[in-house]
Amino acid sequence: MKNILNVTFIIIGVILGAGFASGKEIYIFFNQYGKLGIIGIIISFTFLGAIIYQVIKITNKYEINNYEELLEKIGTKNSIIKAIINIFLLISFYIMIAGFSAYVEQEMKLPKILGSLLIIILCYLIFTKNINGIIKANTILVPILVIFIIIFGIKNININYEIKNTIENRNYIKFIISAILYASYNSITLVPMIVTIRKLVKTNKQNKIIFLILTIITILLALIIYNLLLKIDIDINKIELPTIYIANKSGTIYKYIYGIIILVSIFTTAISDGYGFLQNNAKNNKQYKILNIFICISSIFISNIGFSKLLNILYPLFGVLGLIQIYRIFAIPLEKKR
Repeated sequence: MKNILNVTFIIIGVILGAGFASGKEIYIFFNQYGKLGIIGIIISFTFLGAIIYQVIKITNKYEINNYEELLEKIGTKNSIIKAIINIFLLISFYIMIAGFSAYVEQEMKLPKILGSLLIIILCYLIFTKNINGIIKANTILVPILVIFIIIFGIKNININYEIKNTIENRNYIKFIISAILYASYNSITLVPMIVTIRKLVKTNKQNKIIFLILTIITILLALIIYNLLLKIDIDINKIELPTIYIANKSGTIYKYIYGIIILVSIFTTAISDGYGFLQNNAKNNKQYKILNIFICISSIFISNIGFSKLLNILYPLFGVLGLIQIYRIFAIPLEKKR
C-alpha cells in the first residue's frame, strides 16, 4: 500500500503545478465552458488516469526500464518526441518563472523583474547542486497541498453559486477537445516520469488501485478549484493567480498559507522542469553550465510575456503535440509481444 500511495502522490505532484493550484489551468480548459466544464473535468482526468494506467501496464509487460525503450516500443521516432519533451520542459520552466513574478507583482505590489531575479538566482544555484532533497521535499508537500485545497474548498463551498463568470459555450466538440488537450499536455511530462517509477507497481491490481485513487483525487481537486473560481467577482482574465485572490478574501491565515503553497509549488516545478531540460541536453559539464546560464537569463525576458498569456497559448499547443504519443501508447497492446 505504501508503494501505491507513493506512486499516486508523485504523479499528483506533477499534475498539481502552479497552473493547477493557481486556478488558471482550470479556468482556461474548463470554467470558461460553463456547466459543460464540469463534465470536461470528469472526462479529462479519467482520460489522464487511463493514460497513466496504460503506460504502467506497457512498461511492466515489456519490462521497459527507460523512456527511450518506451519510445522504441511504441514505434515513435525518438528525435521527434524528445524535441517535444525538451521544448515543453523549457517552456514550462519559463511559465513557472512567470508565475512566481506574477505572485510578487499581485501580492507584494513589486515589479515583476524582482520576482524573476529572485527565483532565477535560486534556480541557478540549485541546478549546480544535487536536487534529490528538493524532490523528496515535494513528496511531503503534495499530501499537504491536497489536504489544504480540500479544507479550503469545503470552507468556501456553496452549491448555490450561479455559473455566470463563464462563456456559455454550447460547442460540445470544442469543450471535449479542451478536456482531451488538458490530459494530453499533462501526459508529456508524466509519461517519462512514470517509466522511472514503474518498478514500484508490481501487479496489475496495484495499477488499477492507483488509477482509481488518482482519478478520484484529481477530479475532486479540479472540481474544488472550479467551484472556488465561481466566487470571483471581477473579470477573471485580469487576474494572474485567481485562487490567491480568493484566499485573500477568506482571511489572513488562508492568504499566507495558500501563498506559501503556491510559491513552493512553483519553485519545485521550476526546478524539476529546468533540471530535466539540462539533463536531457547537456552532454558534459561545460555544456551544462552554459545551458544553466542560458535558461536562467532567457527566462527573464520570456516570463515578461505574462503567466496567463503563456498558459493560454502554449499549453493547448503542446496538448495537440502530446496526442501523437498518446495514440501510439494506446495502439501498442494490439501488437504481439516480441
